[in-house]
Amino acid sequence: MAKALPLMIQGTSSDAGKSVLATAFCRIFAQDGYKTAPFKSQNMALNSYVTLDGKEIGRAQGVQAEAAGIVATTDMNPILIKPTRDAESQIVVNGEPYANMKALAYRSDFFEEGLRVIREAYGRLAAAYERIVIEGAGSPAEVNLNDRELVNMRVARLANAPVILVADIERGGVFASLVGTLQLLEPQDRERVIGVIINRFRGDLSLLKPGLDWFEQYTGKPVLGVVPFIPDLWIDAEDSLILHRYQGQTETAREIDVAVIRYPRISNFTDADPFFVEPDCTVHYVSRPEELGQPDLILLPGSKNTLEDLLFLRKTGLERAILALHEAGRSYLVGLCGGYQMLGRTINDPDGVESPRQSVEGMGLIPMTTTLERRKITVQSSGEASFAGRRIRLEGYEIHMGRSVFADGAAPFIRLADRAEGFYDPKRRVLGTYLHGLFHNDEFRWMLLDELRARKGLAPLGERPSFVALRERGFDLLADCVRRHVRLDLIEEQMRAFQENGVGK
Repeated sequence: MAKALPLMIQGTSSDAGKSVLATAFCRIFAQDGYKTAPFKSQNMALNSYVTLDGKEIGRAQGVQAEAAGIVATTDMNPILIKPTRDAESQIVVNGEPYANMKALAYRSDFFEEGLRVIREAYGRLAAAYERIVIEGAGSPAEVNLNDRELVNMRVARLANAPVILVADIERGGVFASLVGTLQLLEPQDRERVIGVIINRFRGDLSLLKPGLDWFEQYTGKPVLGVVPFIPDLWIDAEDSLILHRYQGQTETAREIDVAVIRYPRISNFTDADPFFVEPDCTVHYVSRPEELGQPDLILLPGSKNTLEDLLFLRKTGLERAILALHEAGRSYLVGLCGGYQMLGRTINDPDGVESPRQSVEGMGLIPMTTTLERRKITVQSSGEASFAGRRIRLEGYEIHMGRSVFADGAAPFIRLADRAEGFYDPKRRVLGTYLHGLFHNDEFRWMLLDELRARKGLAPLGERPSFVALRERGFDLLADCVRRHVRLDLIEEQMRAFQENGVGK
């Protein structure tokens, strides 16, 4: 018999704040002594998370598990969709690649199998935990998709979960989006919504009060809370829609300029997040040569389609601009995962894993050839690296479908327990690795930034923030904010009513 009390967070749109609020409730329930797990039946994201047993889930559910103080498992996100090219995605089921499918085929052929996988995963969680925080996707009012959806109201019905509807006031039209979403729901699903939360509010709440009163009178649904915008909240995002918010970080120039290359299929972009908290760093995402400037550090992040994204750099002229800056001694280059592969001599794809192109010439800065394979490597990794004349311990995770082979004499970057990994040439200022989370290692990031400062004749910065500590404190900051601004008493009452009295069944 399932024992968990579920709560589901749905939104009026993508990037409404569902993931962050689900993270908050995971932390709150854990703080209150409940054994709590996150759940998202189907997630579409290119930012993913590797579990301890080497499986792959959406990054948000991994982070939510951390907020709840538990170890993430594939049951928390049994289906992960990773777009590879237009209208096609890799489908990851229970943490392992299942198939590459077109959108129509996924909808028509995978529905029953997906529903079975979801039901079984949720059942295991419900039997093992006291609280489950369920996250929806997009909007529950996608009337063209709802007959075969696998992530919103169908999951709420499966779990018999009360639903909170979240809207982002920064987008504008918050009451129209909330009212419109409620009106488009089926009557039984509308009854399942216990109230709404307005997210990312800035300003005087008294000016919003007339709208809140009107909404409650018009819809009969309570406003459960108005959550203010929380600055400097460093909790990992997974949806690339959030990247537009990073653009505002570039307004004040600082000593160290970091450029992150934003190709169309960028993945695990949160690898760059730690630089945003550094007091001497300006960080900007770059999609065109004219945006590049003359950065001290150029980061080529991961990609879900390395060949096509490399061709994007070539077509736009970004590759030429990057190489010119590097050859002139201006910019230090770091490639992570797909970006690492791009820095090599050749990328081969004989089986069409990512692209119909069988081979593409790389940027030629690392003496290696990469061959893409159908087998995906997903593993948490740690080892010892030599950097700036020092030995340093590094931790991170790998998610890739490529095998890279070096020419003789190439210097590896890191020694793992079972192999050498990556490439590092201090004289040529090139570093490449499959290790995601590299810059989340505080000591390594500090060493790299001090080296960049020394190249500019600047003294080392004496005191720097620990991103690891900031991230952990962020969970408590978020939970405290939601406690202050959300009617947790009413939510608790409704959770118990749904499960104990069979509401909505």
